[in-house]
Amino acid sequence: MSSFDIQPVAGRIGAEIVGVDLSADLSDELIQEIRQALIKYKVIFFRRQQLDANGQVAFARRFGEVTTAHPTVSSLADHPEVLDLDYSRTSARANNWHTDVTFVDRPPLGSVLRALVIPPAGGDTIWANSVTAYQDLPQHLRSLADQLWAVHSNAYDYATAFDLPEEIKAYRAVFTSTIYETLHPVVRVHPESGEKGLFIGGFVRQIRGLSPTESTELLRVLQSYVTRPENTVRWRWQVGDVAFWDNRATQHYAIADYGDQPRRVQRVTIAGDIPVGIDGKHSEAIKGDSSAYIPSKVAV
Repeated sequence: MSSFDIQPVAGRIGAEIVGVDLSADLSDELIQEIRQALIKYKVIFFRRQQLDANGQVAFARRFGEVTTAHPTVSSLADHPEVLDLDYSRTSARANNWHTDVTFVDRPPLGSVLRALVIPPAGGDTIWANSVTAYQDLPQHLRSLADQLWAVHSNAYDYATAFDLPEEIKAYRAVFTSTIYETLHPVVRVHPESGEKGLFIGGFVRQIRGLSPTESTELLRVLQSYVTRPENTVRWRWQVGDVAFWDNRATQHYAIADYGDQPRRVQRVTIAGDIPVGIDGKHSEAIKGDSSAYIPSKVAV
């Protein structure tokens, strides 16, 4: 018997957890049940929680070591683990499909996002199930994807940046203040469920062995399966909501449809392991040292 109610939000991904107060002293058994729900549903939601930054970090710590806020972007003052995403102060938006921080060798296990300020309309977030995306691939495409490795990086293509606002250029300068590159399998084996999923998204720069043009075309095809509506869930935020997603099996997209209305959320990430491909090989760091982002290395 579960200690809480689980209400699926969409057919293939996402569930609301009802009957859990995240500010309470949760038992180890309850934490394990939440973890299993996370693995099954890929992203889980908790409505109208009464958490502050300390409580958010404490909850995240129950699932593993917490990272610093980001490898290059500054944290919330006095909370080195919290990334403050206050969109009333910046025009930068996360309105692209991505998996968090895949440009390092140990991308996060998961992310815990807390809503502080939400516009009256707009500002939803969409998540996609990369496991069912992989399962949707025709067999010949799946066999091809199984063999591929891709370079992920936080470096931008500056040839496309000339017409950007100065504020976004400044943010990108911070974001790329240290360049990271990591070679990851295109198909990752989930370390807990054993499921296979497409491990791609916005930080992929090129597929090993293919030209940039070939890489772009093939990634476009694979990504189209991730973002099929059948593989997604859309969450309409309310103040106090908490979303917890499995970064190893999802991508997400923050919809930038709220103009200049204020929107503020805060994120805490849980350290992950080194991804493993179908062939049993591990990801390899090419450039950049992530040890400052992950205070202690997680065992392989």
